[in-house]
Amino acid sequence: MQISSKNSDEIKIALVLYDHMLATSVSLPVEMLRAGEAAGRQANPSAPKLDIQMVAEKNRPVTTRALIKLLPDVSVKKANLPDFAFIPSLWRNPRPVINKHPNLVKWLNNIWHQGTTLVGGGTGVCFLASAGLLDGHAATTHWHYVDQFKRDYPDVILKPDYFITQSERIYCAASLNALADIIVHVIEQIYGKTAANMVERNFSHEIRRPYEEQRFLEGAADRHSDELISQIQFWMRTNLQANTTVNDIALQFGTSQRTLTRRFKAANGISLIQYWQNLKLEAARELLTSTNLSIQEVAYQVGYQDQSNFSHLFKKALNISPKDYRMMAKRKLFSAN
Repeated sequence: MQISSKNSDEIKIALVLYDHMLATSVSLPVEMLRAGEAAGRQANPSAPKLDIQMVAEKNRPVTTRALIKLLPDVSVKKANLPDFAFIPSLWRNPRPVINKHPNLVKWLNNIWHQGTTLVGGGTGVCFLASAGLLDGHAATTHWHYVDQFKRDYPDVILKPDYFITQSERIYCAASLNALADIIVHVIEQIYGKTAANMVERNFSHEIRRPYEEQRFLEGAADRHSDELISQIQFWMRTNLQANTTVNDIALQFGTSQRTLTRRFKAANGISLIQYWQNLKLEAARELLTSTNLSIQEVAYQVGYQDQSNFSHLFKKALNISPKDYRMMAKRKLFSAN
């Protein structure tokens, strides 16, 4: 998913507030998004600024479970149309809070139909379900409320085995960590991979699997119908060691390099070379984290004969060298502290 307003001057963010919400499910998005904005604009001063509003049913202080009172900037009746709206998690049963916020439920329905991307955290997903936006679509929620959610919203396709679901412009997170992963994903769409990696390294307590590997993406199996390209993608995932060219792959699958290049880009939105490089680098990250292979051996395992070329591509993509990445990952994963 690409953010349509990526090159605009401003990205509008709405953070929804209501009583009994978890303060961290609002404070975390704010802090991570601001960090992403700082990193993105430092690298590119023309990158968009963030306009963040706290929005509530009524413009009055909201009491959180942390006993911290938050003051909304505006009520839903006067709020700007946001590019993104974050709906925080609730403590305990969400029904009573949702029943007290009919205007907020209507507002969420309204802004989604006008193009807003919605991100629900934990039991805050119930607001999206109450707005009818998840009927017939995939969703997830906090594990403790799975059974109640199924009873209350039988038309929603609940995926309790996933911490993240994505259905068009609606993201659902089952936990605070999953919400953080979605925020990193959003930052990447707005400010690029370097800014997203910086935020992930500074906010995450662990090295996590990439967002794309964790989520349930509705319709992913049908993302494209080009059977030849699907076969080639499977071959690429299972032959990361191969040191071959686009032309070699085209010949192997009985097509021309020009046709393969065109069809692959049409099916996946990125070039074959970029797609395969992404696969190789993600595999390299896993090897650097979970094995004691040398950098040269890791490079060889993912199809790079030249260690210096591998290291250059790794640092260009992740803004950190393979050696430094391994040190950071090992500290996070194995530190006794």
